[in-house]
Amino acid sequence: MSNQTQDMNQKNGKLVIKLVAIVFGMFGFAFALVPLYEVFCEITGINGKTSDTAAVYEAVEVDRSRVITVEFITRTNTGMPWEFTAQTRKIEVYPGEMNQVDFYVKNSTAKDYVAQAIPSVSPGTAALYVNKTECFCFNHQPLKAGEEALMPMKFYIDPQLPKDIKFFTLQYTLYDVTASAQVVAMNQG
Repeated sequence: MSNQTQDMNQKNGKLVIKLVAIVFGMFGFAFALVPLYEVFCEITGINGKTSDTAAVYEAVEVDRSRVITVEFITRTNTGMPWEFTAQTRKIEVYPGEMNQVDFYVKNSTAKDYVAQAIPSVSPGTAALYVNKTECFCFNHQPLKAGEEALMPMKFYIDPQLPKDIKFFTLQYTLYDVTASAQVVAMNQG
């Protein structure tokens, strides 16, 4: 084998090692993105997630000098065959005032399902000031075939909500969690 061929083989070997290292680095970075994004969102408060635990309502002075408009949007994840609507599309509230809105669900299929609602708030900074004392989103929602239900959500807006936020949207997306709920039930039983 000539020196030129050996040199070429060494260069190709080094190039392959570099390329493999780059590929592993890209995979590592991709896996690190999710936790890094969550930390970034938590620090900046722009994630739009509300708390997944019930708030305790403490009687606070209702701020009647401001009116906040809250819009409710519902959707089902692809493949979730339920009807899901907000009974109230838009409500005007005072910061500190307790409110209730109801959501209608119907399982129009011949199969039993378990759903989980995931909330999202836009603009995301408003999520820090939405306090839910009762919400269907805290638990799985089982519905038998053909069954329907009204699901309440009780909330208040913290009076500390920044003055520039006069309107925000609270969206609930309904996901099918039937399979995971069955696994949990089997492990507990």
